[in-house]
Amino acid sequence: MKIEDLNEIINERVKTRKKNSYTNNLLKSGPKKIAQKFGEESCELIIDFLKGSKKRTTEEAADVIYHLLVLLKSKKITMNDIHKELNKRK
Repeated sequence: MKIEDLNEIINERVKTRKKNSYTNNLLKSGPKKIAQKFGEESCELIIDFLKGSKKRTTEEAADVIYHLLVLLKSKKITMNDIHKELNKRK
């Protein structure tokens, strides 16, 4: 799956307001919880990068990317916004 596909899944979950969706539950929890989860996943990635296997580092990186996309969604920041910012930095 590509990051864009994951982002579309997140957008679809929000649009359909699926009740048992982890994404929706996380977004309903508010900015502090979203930031906390992103921070936890980031720390786990760092630990596995330093001491873990390639497999565990890959798994934690996927978690970080997912939680980053949810964090961005909560601020109404789109992938297009990110692309524009990255293009400014060329």
